[in-house]
Amino acid sequence: MKIQVLFVSFQMISPRGIAAFTTHHSPIQPTFGLSSQIHHQHRQHLFHSDIHSEQDLTFSLSLSTPLARSSYTLTTLKSRKDGIDSTNYDDECDVLILGSGQAARAVGALLSSDENLDVVVADSNYDKEWVPNYGLWKHEYEAIKEMFASPPFQRELKDDCIDRTWENTDCYFGGSFDIPVESRYRLNTAYCRIDKNGLKRNLSPEGSDSSESWYRVIKANHISSATSINLYSPANSLVHDEHGSTIQLIKNPNSDDSTTLTVRAKIIVDCTGHESELVLKDSNIKSIPPGYQIAYGALVSIDESDLSDKTHVGPYDKEAMTLFDYRTDHFDDDPDALAKATSAPTFMYAMPLKDNLIFFEETSLVARPAMSFQECKDRYLKRMKHLGIKPIELLEEEFCYIPMGGPLPAKDQRIIGYGGAAAMSHPSTGYTMARTMMGAGPVAKAIMDGLNKPNVNLDKVAADAYNAIWAPDNIRQRDFAVFGGEFLMKQNVEGLRGFFDGFFRIPLELWAGFLAGWPGLPYNENHETWFGRLSFGLRFVINLKLPIAVDMATSIATYTIFETLALAQSVTPFLGKPDSYEYVDLPKEQGDVAAKKEAMNMIENSELNKSAVETPTQTSTIDIENNDEIVNNVEA
Repeated sequence: MKIQVLFVSFQMISPRGIAAFTTHHSPIQPTFGLSSQIHHQHRQHLFHSDIHSEQDLTFSLSLSTPLARSSYTLTTLKSRKDGIDSTNYDDECDVLILGSGQAARAVGALLSSDENLDVVVADSNYDKEWVPNYGLWKHEYEAIKEMFASPPFQRELKDDCIDRTWENTDCYFGGSFDIPVESRYRLNTAYCRIDKNGLKRNLSPEGSDSSESWYRVIKANHISSATSINLYSPANSLVHDEHGSTIQLIKNPNSDDSTTLTVRAKIIVDCTGHESELVLKDSNIKSIPPGYQIAYGALVSIDESDLSDKTHVGPYDKEAMTLFDYRTDHFDDDPDALAKATSAPTFMYAMPLKDNLIFFEETSLVARPAMSFQECKDRYLKRMKHLGIKPIELLEEEFCYIPMGGPLPAKDQRIIGYGGAAAMSHPSTGYTMARTMMGAGPVAKAIMDGLNKPNVNLDKVAADAYNAIWAPDNIRQRDFAVFGGEFLMKQNVEGLRGFFDGFFRIPLELWAGFLAGWPGLPYNENHETWFGRLSFGLRFVINLKLPIAVDMATSIATYTIFETLALAQSVTPFLGKPDSYEYVDLPKEQGDVAAKKEAMNMIENSELNKSAVETPTQTSTIDIENNDEIVNNVEA
């Protein structure tokens, strides 16, 4: 049995009043039984602590003693007025990327393809095995692969990135609206399971041709926490100026021999997850709190000794990936459990891998507050028993936690948030990997172009990178999906069956475009304009069962009236666009230059100025160019 534990220590240290988490890996004996390797099969985890990367979005039931931040020794930083120079730094680079998960390495791989840029990835867990498992639609992976290989990046994603491809994807929505319980709805759309180790190799220098330009690695964590825009605690742990940023990193942060490094970078990219300590959320725009996707997953080997037909595992075809099984007939003998499963639904997700090896996951799509992990596990066990599926060995367990929706990053931040730190998860589905892989291209391009300009403006580089993630049109598309998440959140199991049964009956280019939800991914062009989203919504509603359609129409009205106008802004041209992240060059405050010039001329021509004065007089001269008032003592 493969066991790996990620301990979590809760520390109420965030100045924003949220719990921060300190994490570290530690081996334990299998006899503990409470905490095994935890990871997610097809959606990116967004649970974060300190510098740890998104691939460590996992946690156990064991708590460790927290490492007190006060124990860190900080290097005192000189200001530029004190003549700061490179001798004060342990390392210097153009771009420093915090974290080493899939999002971090995707950005790092693309940025470091530019031989003119020195890129560093920093994470004390850099050598740790990637915990999450990923999956995505085949057409999305092919588009991502093409983007990576295109100029200016020309990074190849090799065949070892894919572990298995299913040509068909199955769904079960039976039990409502006269749909038989045993009815299967098949999507003739291929789905891929990513080989996490293969993807990691392809996004890392150690798995590449040594002749290629790649990022460097520092195995250290940051210790800073944002207190307001571009200000951080502890003092001097992270400082920005017009030429770059100076940050304190800690090597061996959870040991007695920890050491402090001072690193100088022009730009810092934070890929440390949703609960980033460096990237603040926008409090100036009303936003709905995030919902949470919770899942219990298990990689198991199945007893097939009594099976004559080994092409299926229970009802699940081994040659297809099962995306949704929303049936609840396994609770027919327990009215109380059935009522609970009806009001707070979960679905089974199944990936047949090889022979009798299967990954199952019982998932709460989105809820606020989050569903209990134990409830998901209990439902998984109940469903498996009902379907006659007999696991003989538990190889891995997974506890999945994904924040969905919530506020976007605040504007005017020098730290560039990416992945979970920039709230890039799909607000309706939790899908993240395809979005962060495809989004890495425009973000890397924005940083590369900005840093290669003469007289670089680093605030503009950061703003351009944010705008590459959340351009106004992309925010409008996200707002549409945020409403979708809110609608799904309030549905019982009958509502979800009816919703998805209607959803997958519209054309592929419409439903796949909604699930992609990101510029550059296939079919997203059908959702990038207000008219495209409105057309999709109308086409979708007419495919819904009448009760679901009426509920959606009512929800649109109440959401718009009582929550936010963001949905109306998303599907009409009348309310304009959301504010942009683009850099605005603020003009120097000059006042009324004409009035000041007039005053100066009048002072020069004043009769008092021409007459002799015997006592010293204090006069004012206006420097119009620099907007300064120069005070002189004039002896008459």
